[in-house]
Amino acid sequence: MKVSTPLTDGWTVRLDTTRHRPDQAPDALLGAALPAAVPGCVHTDLLAAGLIPDPFLDRNETEVAWVGRADWSYRTRLDTAADAAGHERTDLVFDGLDTVAEIRLGGERLGATRNMHRSYRYDVTGRTGGGPEAFLEVDFTSAYQEAERVRDLLGPRPNAYPEPFNFVRKMASSFGWDWGPTLVTAGVWRPARLEHWSVARLAEVRPEVTVGADGTGRVRLHVDVERTAGGTGRALRAVVRVGDTEAGVELPPGTTTATVDVEVPDADLWWPRGYGDQHLYACALTLTGADAPTEPLDGWERRVGFRTVELDTSADAVGSGFTLVVNGVRTFVRGVNWIPDDALITRVDAARYRRRLTQAAAAGVDLVRVWGGGVYESEDFYDICDELGLMVWQDFLFACAAYPEEEPLRSEVEAEARENVVRLMPHASLMLWNGNNENLWGFRDWDWEQQLAGASWGEGYYLDVLPRVVAATDPTRPYWAGSPWSGSPDLHPNDPAHGTSHSWEVWNRLDHSAYRDDVPRFVAEFGWQAPPAHATLQRAVSDDPLTPDSPGVLHHQKAEDGNGKLARGLAPHFAVPEDYDTWHYLTQVNQVRAVATGVEHWRAHWPHCAGVILWQLNDCWPVTSWAAVDGDEREKPLYHELGRLYADRLLTLRRRDGRLVLTAINQSATPWSCEASVRRLDAHGAVPAEQRVPVGVPARAVTDIELPDTLTTPDDPRREFLVAEADGLRALHFAVPDRRFAYPPAEAVVKVTREDGGARVTVTAHTLLRDLLLQADRLHPDARADRGLMTLLPGESAEIAVAGWDGEAPEALQGALRAVNGSGAPILFGDASR
Repeated sequence: MKVSTPLTDGWTVRLDTTRHRPDQAPDALLGAALPAAVPGCVHTDLLAAGLIPDPFLDRNETEVAWVGRADWSYRTRLDTAADAAGHERTDLVFDGLDTVAEIRLGGERLGATRNMHRSYRYDVTGRTGGGPEAFLEVDFTSAYQEAERVRDLLGPRPNAYPEPFNFVRKMASSFGWDWGPTLVTAGVWRPARLEHWSVARLAEVRPEVTVGADGTGRVRLHVDVERTAGGTGRALRAVVRVGDTEAGVELPPGTTTATVDVEVPDADLWWPRGYGDQHLYACALTLTGADAPTEPLDGWERRVGFRTVELDTSADAVGSGFTLVVNGVRTFVRGVNWIPDDALITRVDAARYRRRLTQAAAAGVDLVRVWGGGVYESEDFYDICDELGLMVWQDFLFACAAYPEEEPLRSEVEAEARENVVRLMPHASLMLWNGNNENLWGFRDWDWEQQLAGASWGEGYYLDVLPRVVAATDPTRPYWAGSPWSGSPDLHPNDPAHGTSHSWEVWNRLDHSAYRDDVPRFVAEFGWQAPPAHATLQRAVSDDPLTPDSPGVLHHQKAEDGNGKLARGLAPHFAVPEDYDTWHYLTQVNQVRAVATGVEHWRAHWPHCAGVILWQLNDCWPVTSWAAVDGDEREKPLYHELGRLYADRLLTLRRRDGRLVLTAINQSATPWSCEASVRRLDAHGAVPAEQRVPVGVPARAVTDIELPDTLTTPDDPRREFLVAEADGLRALHFAVPDRRFAYPPAEAVVKVTREDGGARVTVTAHTLLRDLLLQADRLHPDARADRGLMTLLPGESAEIAVAGWDGEAPEALQGALRAVNGSGAPILFGDASR
């Protein structure tokens, strides 16, 4: 049987000054070999050695910029003769090298790499038994040097940022983004190992998983084997077991490919979360000699799920749609965009993936889009998505730039694409391959065409290379050329009437009410910024005092004119914040309101609009951004709002043809029938008008309910608002902006009850409390609240569970509880007791 020996121990890293020495490099690095982690990267090794400051704090990012322009050498000793004994062949395998590297064993060059997104294998038979010939070296050249070399060779290409990320096959966001730092990493970023084997090994296993009309699950495994010289003349046998069903095939001497088919009658289906259960089957392949069927040579095992997936882009009277159809059920996607969860990507482990993805599922998310400026994530990510029922939209790794189509990049792109399609295709959660992020749009609208002057820019990848790879390798899944993309070169790539759209004009230039101005077929990106949690910003920035425009806060705002856009977004709704605390609170409120405006509007237009994917779920460091979960893993108020916006059932009050209507959205599989209470209230709790209206919504449908003028026409819009309630859901409508509404001063009675592991805070409103928020991290940096923004009517109470705070010093709540009343001023407490 094949034996694998992980190469995790005994590594060192040193600064390679052969070509140059960065001026900023500390003297302690000269000639020194530091302990190195594999998997890992040079930044984490230098941090562990105390030789660089934490780049996530203050402006330290700029202090460590030299690291990305330096060359580095990793070294270890191979001494595995015992493991290799009795095997014909030993291979050195790297699952990922970041990025431009030369590999030498005993001083002899094995090969060179220039792609972070591929694996590499070298025959090192007989060379791992110790002695000088067993020293393994991996020498990394700065990715900048390679990118600039290729740029000089092929000519410049436009991109959205001033770094050459489009000339090297490396995580693009390593070079900085409008939410991320510039930390250009190097290192052995995925596992390395020695594989010892005899006769034959499994070189590739490619499962096509389908479901027949009769409910029979089918797995067709395409198997490629590699043989040793001694194994060429032997017959082999490949046996596949799926659940309790088994099938096998023989490979005659000399052959290296085979296909095995397994059928599972009445297969239990895999469903996205909210649509059914996530049934997964163990799928195991064993390779043996035909003459020794009980002696395995190699094995492969994954979990597969039986489901069908189609992408309906058929034309209609308006344009052409974009609807994911899973197991025959048309879905409204409630998604989030995913970026690398740490700028130093090797720090993201299985536990962190599970925390983040579990957060997503708990917020009602059913699809995660892996964005094209990051990485193809590890198996852990996709395994967890399989288990949680989170559909995955996978971008190929091209983002916001023109990419050359000539060598040395073209062959790298094709090999990278094929390898990752094969690696990821067993996962039931994977729904869609997407060619790129915003590049087809960029060519049309960002003045690229004139700059390119006929040079290649990536179109051949998105419309030829990548669809061919998917069709040949993974024909069970749809491919889409890009996002945004309208399905045809003859249409504008970001035409809302066709395919996928990105909605960024609103954030960049308009008030969030402008989300209501159109109805795209599918919104693949939209979002609104807010700062991270207060405790996150306080940990990352030492400015004293913290202000919206203090140096550290501004350094942790990477978007062009980001704070200006935050201010312009607040202006239509609120008075200018008088201090940092009010600014911090109101920008959180505005982020929630902006996203809610878009999601409620687009969900109300199902099935014309078939999905929204929020930009973004997560952050990669402490930063002001569009994320719902910040870089210290704290949940912003937006995160909690997603639970309401992405629930199966949603109420919203909206204007249709100039009239206010109550819209009931039912994405569940059962009809929704109830009675709604609709009230016109004044700010002090009086009820000038009230009516009960029937609600009847079929499964996976939307219904508009007409409301009489007596409800929808306020006597004084500065003092009255509309409330609709049904089955525990609530929708609010204020006819004027907050700065024009006559809010009473926010008053409440607050009670704190201490509990094991935390406390329970009960707030009873004396007055209307709009967008009440308990900022738990202001009570203790580790504290978390189970609720975000909520609106309490006079006399109503709400309980907030707080973990990580013991309830001591309840007076601290005075600064942690805020409401929009008084433009975000602290609440006046009528009582605070335990």
